[in-house]
Amino acid sequence: MSCGHAVTPESLTHWCHTQLEEGNYKFRCPALVDGTKQCNKVWSYQEVRRLADLTVEEMQHFEESMARLAVTEYCEVQPCPQCKTSVERKDLSNLCVQCVVCTADQKKTYQFCWQYLKQWKGPGPRSDRCNNDGCENKDLQLLQTCGTISLPAVKGVTSCPSVRVCPTCGLRVEHNREYCKNIYCPRCRVQFCFVCLKLKSECSQTSSPYEICPSGVAPRQTSIPVWRKT
Repeated sequence: MSCGHAVTPESLTHWCHTQLEEGNYKFRCPALVDGTKQCNKVWSYQEVRRLADLTVEEMQHFEESMARLAVTEYCEVQPCPQCKTSVERKDLSNLCVQCVVCTADQKKTYQFCWQYLKQWKGPGPRSDRCNNDGCENKDLQLLQTCGTISLPAVKGVTSCPSVRVCPTCGLRVEHNREYCKNIYCPRCRVQFCFVCLKLKSECSQTSSPYEICPSGVAPRQTSIPVWRKT
């Protein structure tokens, strides 16, 4: 690789697949330098595509996944339900969003519900729902109805909600049930404990990553944080 470390095409493909599954669209060299510190040099996608053993289908998957993750990191985008144009939501606490394309075409303001993806009904701005019948927060509903899981590698964790939202940015995440209880949010890049929902830096002060937290399993979440980008 460009950083000087050697890797087989098969290992490179597997490593990059793993990174995408964890929400990382920038591929960094995992090789250890001086036995303890990672190289961490970024490999360009052009380099990965040239040296990895990628099929046509895998290349398409890589490129689509990288584009989706990059967009998710920098902005919130939904398709307008009328013209299908991608619309960015500037105010993450407001579900009432204006489509500038439809507004220009119709010569009047066209707004839609970010959550329900229908033309907006009722007063705005609102953060909970519009007045369309059936408009509800699917993520909140899922948080209340999802099943429970155990974390085999974490002592004492046998009944934890299978779905959480990141306590920092509100992104929906699931644990793969492998390794420790901490999880990495691909959007805000924060690590937090899937069990107690505290940041890793706080949770690690009172317990090991492989044992249940002193406060036990946090109850199901009833609200979703709004990400305040800085």
